[in-house]
Amino acid sequence: MIKAMYAIKVELKLNNKEQTLLRKHAGFSRFIYNYGLALMQGLERDGIVGGYGKKVKAIRKVLTNYTKKRQEFQWMSKLSSKVYQSSLQALENAYRRWGQGIADRPRFKRRKDGESFTVYDSNGKVLLSPGKQIKIPTLGTFRLKESLPCRYVTQTFTISYRAGKWFVSFAIDAEKIPPTYHPEEKVGIDLGVKCFCTLSDGTTVESPKPMKKAKTKLAKLQWRNRNKQLGDHRLGIKQSNKAKKYFEFLAKQHWRVASQRQDFLHKLTTDISRKYYQIRIEDLNVSGMLANRKLSAAISDLGFYEFRRQLTYKSQVYGTKVELVDRWYPSSKTCCMCGIKHSELKLSDRVYKCISPICVAHTITLDRDLNAALNLLNAPDEYVRLAQPESPVDK
Repeated sequence: MIKAMYAIKVELKLNNKEQTLLRKHAGFSRFIYNYGLALMQGLERDGIVGGYGKKVKAIRKVLTNYTKKRQEFQWMSKLSSKVYQSSLQALENAYRRWGQGIADRPRFKRRKDGESFTVYDSNGKVLLSPGKQIKIPTLGTFRLKESLPCRYVTQTFTISYRAGKWFVSFAIDAEKIPPTYHPEEKVGIDLGVKCFCTLSDGTTVESPKPMKKAKTKLAKLQWRNRNKQLGDHRLGIKQSNKAKKYFEFLAKQHWRVASQRQDFLHKLTTDISRKYYQIRIEDLNVSGMLANRKLSAAISDLGFYEFRRQLTYKSQVYGTKVELVDRWYPSSKTCCMCGIKHSELKLSDRVYKCISPICVAHTITLDRDLNAALNLLNAPDEYVRLAQPESPVDK
């Protein structure tokens, strides 16, 4: 039995007063984070040594004993203190991740980059009842767009804003019993641009057509508004009301494209994890592939890395074994029948024709992606390694 952490995310149904309350707390969280980051940078410039935890603890004392008592910062006392504590904890975590080399150096937050904040119940975990209402600690009771199907026990709540919508997410402890039987045992998966993925059993998966349509609509929207004066903060030009409406509509269109991509990837990876036990994919160098200016847009849009990430963390849930085949293994150039390597194979060649006398005599031809998927399935063990999730809580 696998013990894991799962996250539930639902949309809030707010009136104007509630939206104003959440915006105030989002601004409060951003202010505390940026204030703490400025003090951290000042400590670094002054050569003050010490761990990140000690520095953040000192900053918390300054904010509590000095800053919050000043007249111009009296507005802080009207907002939730849990937001204040969570923002400093997020700053400390950001510095720790940077120190471990798994994230970039912390930067100042901007409102246009996204609005979110976190609150928690200091008395411990709370019980959420099923229905269309949720009680968030220190903020109150809010309505939901969709009902909670059952009771949940949690302590921390994260409220976020995206494209005109407010969401609340919370983590729950749960136990998942992985399936003891998969209909199919092994599969090799080759990812591509023309066809999103080809499985070694001959199954092909195309990228979703609604996403292509939404991207076309997004491009037309940006092209029609290319000559509008949308405001410039550096030049002191304010946004017009039409410019604000344009940015709101643009954000909604971007959110629609991103949601369709996530929906496609989640459904696909779940279906694969339920059907197959041993899954082999190529360890693609996605950052290197993005250097190709002709294919970078298509590759980044398809979400190759996200596909691999979801398959990897879902292996803990569905009891699968996800393996990575070395990127230098010639899966596309090798014949899956006789093992002869084809030295001259262009990206435009979509059909694989083997040059060995045996395959030529039997006129064996295969789809290029299917040949690669079969080679990934049967790759030698020295080219294969087990995929590891980024963290134990990866949802």
